Amino acid sequence: MGVRLRRLREERGLTQAGLATALGVSPSYLNQLENNQRPLTVAVLLKLNAAFGLDVQVFSDEDEARLLAQLREACLDAAPGEDLVTAELRSLAMNMPAAARLIIGLHQRYRQALDQAHTAGARLGDDRVESMGPPAPYEEVRDFFYARRNHIVRLDGAAEALALEEGVRPGNAATGLARRLRERHGVALEILAETAAGRRFDAEARRLVLSARLSEGQRAFQLATQLAFLEYGDLLSHELEGARLSPEARSLARLGLANYFAGATVLPYAAILQAAEQRRYDIEALVVMFGVGFETICHRLSTLQRPGAAGVPFIFVRADRAGNISKRQSATNFHFSRLGGSCPLWSLYEAFTRPGHVSRQLAEMPDGQRYLWVSRTVGGKPSGFRRSEPQFTVALGCDLHHASRLVYADGLQLDTAGNFSPIGPGCKVCDRQDCRQRAFPPLSRALVVNETRGGGAPYSFQS
Repeated sequence: MGVRLRRLREERGLTQAGLATALGVSPSYLNQLENNQRPLTVAVLLKLNAAFGLDVQVFSDEDEARLLAQLREACLDAAPGEDLVTAELRSLAMNMPAAARLIIGLHQRYRQALDQAHTAGARLGDDRVESMGPPAPYEEVRDFFYARRNHIVRLDGAAEALALEEGVRPGNAATGLARRLRERHGVALEILAETAAGRRFDAEARRLVLSARLSEGQRAFQLATQLAFLEYGDLLSHELEGARLSPEARSLARLGLANYFAGATVLPYAAILQAAEQRRYDIEALVVMFGVGFETICHRLSTLQRPGAAGVPFIFVRADRAGNISKRQSATNFHFSRLGGSCPLWSLYEAFTRPGHVSRQLAEMPDGQRYLWVSRTVGGKPSGFRRSEPQFTVALGCDLHHASRLVYADGLQLDTAGNFSPIGPGCKVCDRQDCRQRAFPPLSRALVVNETRGGGAPYSFQS
């Protein structure tokens, strides 16, 4: 914590004496803090917050865990003999976070350059090189939201203020939003059964068309999304300032921010947090109360990380039957790997066998971290004889020490090791031995081929 405190002081152009005066402590005590000779106490953190309006999450151990996970992934590309042990990586993440982020950024650019080289080789006819391509725009956008812990402070506050001003109430949000579009922006609303798109806006005619197939909650969400573009465009642009995104990713991120604003309008922060805490995060009860879908509630719960009024930090995931993860957001130190897909032992995929049923899973990652996962299928309801709707599974996960706050933990023995399913981040980055469902060997381990044994795990490798 001392390095972070010293960096904070240097960023503000303060001497040790100047910062000590601002915090009401002695220069010698501050010197001990900066050199990790004294612990950074809650009292000092509160003084930092009072003096500089500083979010105390800057000094959170969760940031260290996130950096450590990303450094581990970067080390997968190290040459033999160049890898670092976990203790060294942890020390780097803890004592020199800026240097750790620099290494992670360099690794990401290295992967991009390597992927571009693979693509060029494939175009030149070199069949020995697999074309991987640079990171897709949606991956850039995922990183954008991940870096912000899936909580956009200004947008959340503006959306809550709009909801209060227009009298948005649970289950009845569309009326006030449609009125605001009409009175402030001259936009007429039409509901058409034949429109294919959920929302279509004609800027010249000032006409917004919504599909009649949308539910009341979905209609309010689309109205709020259009309001975000018309009335809060400058705020969306401000959130993207300084972000290193490709042009395509920037456009996609802007849409993602507008959707974030819409969710925060339909489900205002204070209202959804209070309801979630009172009902112990019973998702289906919240669906009934707010008149929106299961996925919308899950996504909103994963964003409730306002400083000083945070909910349970969740991981949110959506996947299809083929195992493709189309949405993933994390307010925790849970790190999604770019390599190796996801784990087939994850209850996320088992939910497809029981459509509409909420399933629970106690899971343990290879590093010993334990989570409670809740998943259920969404969609899949046909809107016509030959018009099938896609079906997904959505899941919320939280660290085990938050599990007791959820109604879904009732009846589960959280302290019994045998109740936890051993899952991993994906076969190519998972070091679990003897996994019978492994699809690929881990990239960081050398294969061990034994001609005298067989019938167990698909691959054996050095531990």
